Amino acid sequence: MRYKLEHPLIGKIVTEKYQCTLEWRNGEIISDEPEDVGGKDLGPDPYTLLIASVASCALVTMRMYINRKNWDVPFLQVNVNLFQEMLNDRSTTIIDRDIIFPDTVSEEQKVKLKEIASLCPISKILENDVKLRTFIFKTGETKTIKYGNEEITVLWKPEFCQHSTRCWKQLPQVFNPSVKHWITPGGAPNAVQYNSGGSMAGTENVFSFNGTNIGIGTTNAAQKFYSSVERGMGCGAKAIC
Repeated sequence: MRYKLEHPLIGKIVTEKYQCTLEWRNGEIISDEPEDVGGKDLGPDPYTLLIASVASCALVTMRMYINRKNWDVPFLQVNVNLFQEMLNDRSTTIIDRDIIFPDTVSEEQKVKLKEIASLCPISKILENDVKLRTFIFKTGETKTIKYGNEEITVLWKPEFCQHSTRCWKQLPQVFNPSVKHWITPGGAPNAVQYNSGGSMAGTENVFSFNGTNIGIGTTNAAQKFYSSVERGMGCGAKAIC
């Protein structure tokens, strides 16, 4: 198991209905609802955001193929919409994607590009089995177990563990649930070095990341540990120097 994104998309909402701020790796966008349902229509609504990925992924995938084939296709357009209906007492969502080609594109090329569009990563995700998991971030004082070496101590709060399996599936050299002392602080690979993307948690030299219970101090060892377990959130673990 490994997350597709190095850092998760972070969504926030305050009191302005129904505007959401979506933070991605290179900035922010606003999502809003149309005026007829109480929003101000200042950004794409959730349905639009969903099908936007269908459009952009198809366009990028087709462009990659066109460039590889050295075809002269200066322009592509994709129109996407969706509807829902009941089929066999089950709600089914149908997403329709129309591809618009320039007149210079041959019928053979159109057929091939239609096939390529259907093979784009987002199409594969939506057409295969998708499971949505939701976890609640927990905070507060509770039982804490310490695992450490001469450089770093990892604090684990078992009652906060969400059993998401994200930690040990992504970083088995650090987390091993089959043994009693299941956290190995020194197991984080030295090669993993990237921006933590975390936010200050209000305590000296400690950071939290996207609702996890993992934090770091400022030592090199702690930085390496945190960078490694950042992809394995939800284990109730916290590292300090």
